[in-house]
Amino acid sequence: MIDREQVERRIEALTLEHRDLDEVIYHLHEIPTADRLHIQRIKKRKLVIKDMIAKLRDQLIPDLDA
Repeated sequence: MIDREQVERRIEALTLEHRDLDEVIYHLHEIPTADRLHIQRIKKRKLVIKDMIAKLRDQLIPDLDA
């Protein structure tokens, strides 16, 4: 069985990391000499985090027997 509080804390941490990566990407786009490959890797990490958050949120939804 999942510990709801642990999952919620993990979602919070991942959401914060996702938001932080948004800031990093924004600032890197302001730098003309920024490494585009590095930006792409950060964007990929953001997508992975987004998927992780979605899976964790799914865990919080109770299963309903139809």
